[in-house]
Amino acid sequence: MSAEPETIKRRRAQKWGHLSEWIAAASLVLKGYRILSMRYKTKLGEIDIIARKGHLIVMVEVKARPTIEEAFDAVSISSQRRIEAAGDLWLATQKNAHLLSIRYDIIAVRPWKWPTHYENAF
Repeated sequence: MSAEPETIKRRRAQKWGHLSEWIAAASLVLKGYRILSMRYKTKLGEIDIIARKGHLIVMVEVKARPTIEEAFDAVSISSQRRIEAAGDLWLATQKNAHLLSIRYDIIAVRPWKWPTHYENAF
Protein backbone atom coordinates (compact mmCIF):
# COMPACT_ATOMS: atom_id res chain seq x y z
CA MET A 1 0.00 0.00 0.00
CA SER A 2 2.90 2.40 0.62
CA ALA A 3 4.12 1.91 -2.98
CA GLU A 4 1.01 3.54 -4.45
CA PRO A 5 1.55 6.97 -2.85
CA GLU A 6 5.20 6.85 -3.95
CA THR A 7 4.13 6.12 -7.53
CA ILE A 8 1.66 9.00 -7.41
CA LYS A 9 4.37 11.29 -6.04
CA ARG A 10 6.75 10.25 -8.82
CA ARG A 11 4.13 10.85 -11.52
CA ARG A 12 3.27 14.25 -10.09
CA ALA A 13 6.95 15.22 -10.02
CA GLN A 14 7.38 14.03 -13.61
CA LYS A 15 4.37 16.08 -14.78
CA TRP A 16 5.69 19.15 -12.97
CA GLY A 17 9.09 18.60 -14.58
CA HIS A 18 7.61 18.43 -18.09
CA LEU A 19 5.43 21.47 -17.45
CA SER A 20 8.50 23.31 -16.15
CA GLU A 21 10.35 22.56 -19.38
CA TRP A 22 7.49 24.11 -21.38
CA ILE A 23 7.45 27.16 -19.10
CA ALA A 24 11.23 27.53 -19.52
CA ALA A 25 10.92 27.17 -23.31
CA ALA A 26 8.21 29.85 -23.41
CA SER A 27 10.43 32.20 -21.41
CA LEU A 28 13.25 31.64 -23.91
CA VAL A 29 10.97 32.34 -26.88
CA LEU A 30 9.93 35.61 -25.24
CA LYS A 31 13.64 36.50 -25.05
CA GLY A 32 14.07 35.93 -28.79
CA TYR A 33 15.37 32.36 -28.82
CA ARG A 34 14.10 29.72 -31.22
CA ILE A 35 13.54 26.29 -29.70
CA LEU A 36 15.31 23.65 -31.77
CA SER A 37 14.68 20.62 -29.59
CA MET A 38 13.19 19.59 -26.28
CA ARG A 39 14.26 16.49 -24.33
CA TYR A 40 17.04 15.69 -26.80
CA LYS A 41 18.25 12.20 -25.88
CA THR A 42 21.52 10.53 -26.75
CA LYS A 43 23.34 7.49 -25.40
CA LEU A 44 25.55 9.90 -23.43
CA GLY A 45 22.88 12.06 -21.84
CA GLU A 46 19.81 14.24 -22.29
CA ILE A 47 19.41 17.96 -22.89
CA ASP A 48 16.16 19.50 -21.71
CA ILE A 49 16.11 22.34 -24.25
CA ILE A 50 18.27 23.26 -27.22
CA ALA A 51 17.64 26.83 -28.35
CA ARG A 52 19.19 29.20 -30.86
CA LYS A 53 19.60 32.94 -31.08
CA GLY A 54 21.65 34.00 -34.09
CA HIS A 55 24.83 31.91 -34.14
CA LEU A 56 24.49 31.03 -30.46
CA ILE A 57 23.27 27.58 -29.47
CA VAL A 58 22.12 27.25 -25.88
CA MET A 59 21.92 23.90 -24.14
CA VAL A 60 19.55 24.38 -21.22
CA GLU A 61 19.09 22.26 -18.13
CA VAL A 62 15.72 22.98 -16.50
CA LYS A 63 15.28 22.34 -12.81
CA ALA A 64 11.96 22.70 -11.03
CA ARG A 65 12.70 23.26 -7.37
CA PRO A 66 11.31 25.40 -4.53
CA THR A 67 14.43 27.59 -4.43
CA ILE A 68 17.12 28.74 -6.85
CA GLU A 69 19.81 27.20 -4.64
CA GLU A 70 18.12 23.80 -4.78
CA ALA A 71 17.86 24.07 -8.56
CA PHE A 72 21.58 24.77 -8.89
CA ASP A 73 22.52 22.04 -6.43
CA ALA A 74 20.47 19.56 -8.48
CA VAL A 75 22.86 19.96 -11.45
CA SER A 76 25.83 17.91 -10.33
CA ILE A 77 29.24 17.88 -11.98
CA SER A 78 28.47 14.48 -13.51
CA SER A 79 25.16 15.86 -14.88
CA GLN A 80 27.03 18.78 -16.39
CA ARG A 81 29.48 16.41 -18.10
CA ARG A 82 26.63 14.30 -19.51
CA ILE A 83 24.88 17.42 -20.85
CA GLU A 84 28.12 18.66 -22.40
CA ALA A 85 28.72 15.26 -24.02
CA ALA A 86 25.19 15.22 -25.43
CA GLY A 87 25.71 18.79 -26.65
CA ASP A 88 28.90 17.76 -28.44
CA LEU A 89 27.01 14.93 -30.16
CA TRP A 90 24.23 17.31 -31.23
CA LEU A 91 26.74 19.85 -32.52
CA ALA A 92 28.55 17.16 -34.52
CA THR A 93 25.33 16.57 -36.51
CA GLN A 94 25.04 20.20 -37.61
CA LYS A 95 26.26 21.12 -41.10
CA ASN A 96 27.26 24.61 -39.99
CA ALA A 97 28.81 23.61 -36.65
CA HIS A 98 31.95 25.64 -37.35
CA LEU A 99 29.81 28.83 -37.40
CA LEU A 100 28.06 28.18 -34.10
CA SER A 101 28.93 29.10 -30.52
CA ILE A 102 27.66 26.89 -27.72
CA ARG A 103 26.65 27.83 -24.19
CA TYR A 104 25.30 25.85 -21.23
CA ASP A 105 22.57 27.45 -19.15
CA ILE A 106 20.30 26.54 -16.26
CA ILE A 107 16.73 27.71 -15.91
CA ALA A 108 15.29 27.42 -12.41
CA VAL A 109 11.52 27.07 -12.33
CA ARG A 110 9.96 27.76 -8.95
CA PRO A 111 6.28 27.57 -8.04
CA TRP A 112 4.37 30.78 -8.86
CA LYS A 113 7.53 32.64 -9.97
CA TRP A 114 8.87 33.61 -13.38
CA PRO A 115 11.70 31.25 -14.45
CA THR A 116 15.19 32.41 -13.55
CA HIS A 117 17.65 32.05 -16.45
CA TYR A 118 21.35 31.67 -15.65
CA GLU A 119 23.59 32.01 -18.67
CA ASN A 120 26.97 30.24 -18.78
CA ALA A 121 26.00 28.26 -15.70
CA PHE A 122 28.64 25.62 -16.42
